[in-house]
Amino acid sequence: MGIRERLSGNEAVAYAMKQINPDVMGAYPITPSTEIAEILSEELPRCGGHFIQMEDELASMCAIVGASMTGNKVMTATSGPGFSLMQEALGYAVMAEIPCVVNSVQRGG
Repeated sequence: MGIRERLSGNEAVAYAMKQINPDVMGAYPITPSTEIAEILSEELPRCGGHFIQMEDELASMCAIVGASMTGNKVMTATSGPGFSLMQEALGYAVMAEIPCVVNSVQRGG
């Protein structure tokens, strides 16, 4: 058997995203998804990627849409309420068929 490691869901997502080597991650730190941004803010520059901390959820979605339009692999992570705030830019990305990875982390409860 291989080595086993205990990870939280956010850690597992961050390390899985690192494996696909995204060029840009734009994120606003909001619980419960903050750990993904924290991990990738350290890991992406080591792989040649860029992490951009944005001022709010809509700005993070707009940043990755713009980066994707220039040919970059992009992602963001947010919570359920943050995902609701991204709808305007997400709708544009869907209509214009702009590829983006959006991870919505559910709050417990």
